[in-house]
Amino acid sequence: MLIFLRLLALTLCLIAPVPSANAQQVQPMAAQQASEVVATQKAVLDDLARQIDVVEKQIDNNADTDGKLLELRLELEEIQSRVLSSGVAFRPRLSEINARLEQLGTPPAEGQPPESELVSKERAALLAEKGDINVLIGNAEDLSIRVSGLIDKIATLRSDLFTRLLTDRYNLVDAFGSETLADGQREVQNVYRSIAAWLKFVFNFKFHAFLAAGFLALGFAALLLIGGRRLFGRFLEPDRDAEDPSYLTRLSVAFWSTLLPTLALAAFFAATAFLFNYFNVLRGDIGTFLRSLAQEVLMIFGVNRLARAALSPHLPNWRLVHVESKPARWLVAMATAMATVLGISVFLSEVNQQMGSPLSLTIARSFIATSFVAVLFILIGLIHPFRTQEGNWRPWPSWLRVFLFAVGGFTLAAALLGYIGLAMFVSIQVVVTGTLLVLAYIGFLSGRAISDEGGFAATIFGRRLAAGKKLDATTLDQIGLGVGIGINLLILAIFVPLVLLTWGFQIGDLRAWAHRFSTGVQIGSINISFTGILTGILVFVGGYLLTRWFQGWLDGSVMARGRIDTGVRNSIRTVVGYAGLAISGLIGISAAGLDLSNLALIAGGLSLGIGFGLQNVVSNFVSGLILLAERPFKAGDWVVTGAIQGTVKKISVRATEIETFQRQTVIVPNSELINAAVGNWTHRNKLGRIDIPIGVGYGSDPRKVHAILMELIKAHPLVLKNPEPAVAFTAFGASSLDFEVRAFLADITTLMRVQNDVRFAIVERFAEEGIEIPFPRTDVEVRGVVPVRFEREASDMISEKAAAADSRVESQEEVAGGSVLDNVDPLSSGAPAGKKTPPRSGN
Repeated sequence: MLIFLRLLALTLCLIAPVPSANAQQVQPMAAQQASEVVATQKAVLDDLARQIDVVEKQIDNNADTDGKLLELRLELEEIQSRVLSSGVAFRPRLSEINARLEQLGTPPAEGQPPESELVSKERAALLAEKGDINVLIGNAEDLSIRVSGLIDKIATLRSDLFTRLLTDRYNLVDAFGSETLADGQREVQNVYRSIAAWLKFVFNFKFHAFLAAGFLALGFAALLLIGGRRLFGRFLEPDRDAEDPSYLTRLSVAFWSTLLPTLALAAFFAATAFLFNYFNVLRGDIGTFLRSLAQEVLMIFGVNRLARAALSPHLPNWRLVHVESKPARWLVAMATAMATVLGISVFLSEVNQQMGSPLSLTIARSFIATSFVAVLFILIGLIHPFRTQEGNWRPWPSWLRVFLFAVGGFTLAAALLGYIGLAMFVSIQVVVTGTLLVLAYIGFLSGRAISDEGGFAATIFGRRLAAGKKLDATTLDQIGLGVGIGINLLILAIFVPLVLLTWGFQIGDLRAWAHRFSTGVQIGSINISFTGILTGILVFVGGYLLTRWFQGWLDGSVMARGRIDTGVRNSIRTVVGYAGLAISGLIGISAAGLDLSNLALIAGGLSLGIGFGLQNVVSNFVSGLILLAERPFKAGDWVVTGAIQGTVKKISVRATEIETFQRQTVIVPNSELINAAVGNWTHRNKLGRIDIPIGVGYGSDPRKVHAILMELIKAHPLVLKNPEPAVAFTAFGASSLDFEVRAFLADITTLMRVQNDVRFAIVERFAEEGIEIPFPRTDVEVRGVVPVRFEREASDMISEKAAAADSRVESQEEVAGGSVLDNVDPLSSGAPAGKKTPPRSGN
């Protein structure tokens, strides 16, 4: 025992120092990691403060340049995001410090025993570190407030720039002086020299790269042209042979024949710019010229395509606006001329800005362009595009003429008064924004026409789906509704940014809004991310489609080859479907950024609801799961529950669908099928027995009847030989000898056919053998003299009932101890009233 105690003491001495050493090592490591976090974030905040100082100086130096201010705003938003990230980086360490301070507790008060020196030092170190972190968090908040102030300052500067653009007035006399012409000549020479210098540089140093970029750009253009023609050829040009195209067809052709070629041209320009930049062919000023030129060419092309699609000057039956052919050609030409003049003016404005041209040249160029556009607006208002039945020309509707004259007159007046910026802005917005809005409106009309009942079925895609997939009209209408919604969303996604860009917003503005939209909107402590919600919806839809595909593959490729029973396959499909739906829902919720732990409150509310109002729903749900797992019956089984008898069509988690033999669909809650008795004729197999009762007259030979019945039942091809059929002499009835034919069928669902065949055979054979099938009848004797009128009525009634009774005896399908038919004898006198005679066989 003493040796054991000594060994124990030695073991404790060896083990005791190990935790203390580990603790002494862990604490310095944690302190070192914490100091590294503080030092790193302090360096990050200092660097961000220096960047903010640089941006603030650039704002003051570029207060008159809208594009540069926008770039600085985007840079500030990025800095602000980094500042917030730096502040968030301290949260884990602060949580650790607070938790450790709570463990250490408060320092002992005066008069209490002192605490350990190690504890005091640790508390002091933690408090000092917490103070440093709080100081850095305060610095981060100050930087965030400073960045927000600079962003507001940029917004104010940009608003002032836009206001000055519209309200500044220029002296037209100075703009059209003799120096303006000389400035224009020098401008042309400078542009020529710049382009010549660039071409010389390209041919001397970048010739192969220029050829490669040009060749790839042309190849991409050819791909767009050929592929677009093959895929969308019927939407790009109207069918000249169509005599009376529908309104939906005209709308679709007008919309897509404008949108698709314009998008293709934009893609070609974008690819060309990318390739030239990739091969370092473009110079700064030349790249700016080419980008501006591409934008204006794109605008002119889009306006021309829309005017030709809507007015169709050469194909009157394809016009959306029913004007005459000659006015249609004039309107197309004027719309294209307005777009061309404005495009040239905007392109020259970019050239003037890059070349540092005098202000007088810019004013002269803008005055000429806006005046020309204003005159065209007035001329369009003077056109008489319609012709009456008498052959007289009719002008535009009064409201449209007033609008055209007002726009043209206002633009011309603003230009003459020297408000060139305002006139230029109005001209561009009316032409470009008007074109975009008209095209978008046509697209919305097209989407609405497709969404209407029968609209999608009238399109070529609808006809192909109906022919190829054998879809009915209802399904096509549902697809058309989805297509219409998709078209509307596509129009919003394309035209809203374009309209905003034409109204002076920059691409950077759109990027900033998109960033805010994707990161979410803060409402209290809840952050709603629209991108996250959309991602969650897409993930759920993708999971649902994947589940449906997996169900089809499992059923058609795996279980079908294994020759698994249809009911088992249906149960497995149902379970897989619900499991996939639940998993897709959980993944979609997580992808949407929702914390599943927050659903605990919802689960608590649901549990309370289950305790009160959802008992039956949950009971049916659990019962459905039990039915799917135990499978007391399956789809296709013939079941009997209460007064309901039919075939099981579908088993879901809430209810089971049973179709009766009258083709009535009955929805039975699953809890009733679990709690009540359910008969299943086809539970394990379709083997079953049929019973056919039959009665014969007392004068018949029972053994002969037995032999005939055995012969008839054995002769039927659907009756099984094993188990062998049987005929039972069941009872001596009131008016018949009762027999029962019993036979087994391989498929119990054929019992009606077998019973009918056997009954017809019995009637025919008994008629040949002279065997009677009795039925009870009652003789009624009336005492006294009956008036002739009543006697005739009673005689007619008795004759009708006797005929009906004979007919029912001949066509009866099932006789159980004889059918009860009230057959009344003719009236007879001398018999006591109400006296009944015994039943007799025969008629």
